[in-house]
Amino acid sequence: MQNEKKADIGLIGLGVMGRNLALNFESKGWSVAVYNRTTPPEEKVVGNFINGDAKDKNIAGFTDLQAFVQAIELPRKIMFMVKAGEAVDQLMEQLFPLLAPGDILIDGGNSNFEDTNRRVALAESKGFLFIGCGISGGEEGALNGPSMMPGGSEKAWPLVKGMLQSIVAKTVDGAPCCEWMGPGGSGHFVKMIHNGIEYGDMEIIAEAYWMMKKLISLTNDQMASVFEYWNQGKLRSYLIEITGNILRYKEKTGEYLIDNILDAAGQKGTGGWSVTAAINLGMPADMIAAAVFERCISGEKQLRSKAAKTYISDNPLPVYNKHDLVGELFSALYASKLVSYAQGFDVLQSASKTYNWNLNLSTIANIWREGCIIRSIFLTEISKAYKAGDQPDNMLMIPYFREEIKPLLSGWKDSVMKAIENGVPIPAFTSALNYFYALTSANLPANMIQAQRDYFGAHTFERNDDLRGNFFHAKWDENEGNTHFGTYGI
Repeated sequence: MQNEKKADIGLIGLGVMGRNLALNFESKGWSVAVYNRTTPPEEKVVGNFINGDAKDKNIAGFTDLQAFVQAIELPRKIMFMVKAGEAVDQLMEQLFPLLAPGDILIDGGNSNFEDTNRRVALAESKGFLFIGCGISGGEEGALNGPSMMPGGSEKAWPLVKGMLQSIVAKTVDGAPCCEWMGPGGSGHFVKMIHNGIEYGDMEIIAEAYWMMKKLISLTNDQMASVFEYWNQGKLRSYLIEITGNILRYKEKTGEYLIDNILDAAGQKGTGGWSVTAAINLGMPADMIAAAVFERCISGEKQLRSKAAKTYISDNPLPVYNKHDLVGELFSALYASKLVSYAQGFDVLQSASKTYNWNLNLSTIANIWREGCIIRSIFLTEISKAYKAGDQPDNMLMIPYFREEIKPLLSGWKDSVMKAIENGVPIPAFTSALNYFYALTSANLPANMIQAQRDYFGAHTFERNDDLRGNFFHAKWDENEGNTHFGTYGI
């Protein structure tokens, strides 16, 4: 990059995502300045990038923060791709003395939305603008077109809109997978829920794989063929696609790599944050929670191995019709996937009202159609439904999905029963089905819970023969003398 011409955008943090975003910006005609810390073992990160992937490109590298800032055109747009948490706060404090009023900071990491709320207010109090931008698509998306979810200082959006929308994925109708989410931490909240849905998606796919392996002994190639077939229809999605690729991948030894990967799944926190946010909003996200907790127990490999020896004996494999069970698994996977998205969009809808964000759920579904990890064919239908005048109370009440889920129920239930009968853990499939049963139950046993709460804590209750909002308290001890003893009293 010519020294006399200042960069259009600055980028801090040259991990895989940062490097690929820098290359993506440059490929779309933007000049880029990049900076990375030089503390061990990162002394050569900038030089290696400039002399490697960025060689002969319109990208300038810096190891001095002040020189980096001065090399960016006013008002500066500086995106950082650093580890979420304290590192972001420290970087902001280092940048503040070097910035000019109106400069824009863009946090592209997976920050907690509450931290972003605080950072937006802090930056604006000093005369700067701040954007918390959720980015999905992994390293490939960062290079070739991710999905982006920016929110924060609204005045910043017109100044970065063209730049951000130029590098993202495009839907089949040409719409960029990047739109303004709203104020404060809304962008990072939307990305957090995206990741929560992603947790659920990955878990149910893993459970379908495990049932095919454990109950009908399909080979890896046979399972790959199943996922490839599913990916041609209503389950078409990025995660289904890569699952087929994973199952066919062989090492140089000729062994399937999937069989040599330890069954301990990692996580970086966004799934747990999604569950916490849902709890704080009083919204059910039990399928996401099941996926999070299953990752937790997967990490207890030593304990699980010990428990398996204690409790489990070798039993003969069940005899099921392979074709029939695969059909049932399609039903379970598709229905559970719908539940995962329904819960996620319910949380988004509740957050929008609670935090006064005015989230556009149709737009969110639209920008998730391409570029992001959870892109799925039915996001088009979700976008259509939320674009209509009346917002649905729940995604499963949308006529399209209501008709989709009805024929899935029989196979969904049967596959869950088969797994439970044979000791195959399927927490997400089970959680999704239980959520559906609860959602479609006019009456639930919660009356007993509320009676218990009133009994020991005088928390009161509403009556089903009175108006909602009227609360009562019973003098439960007045009836304590009426206890009957005997064999169950029946």
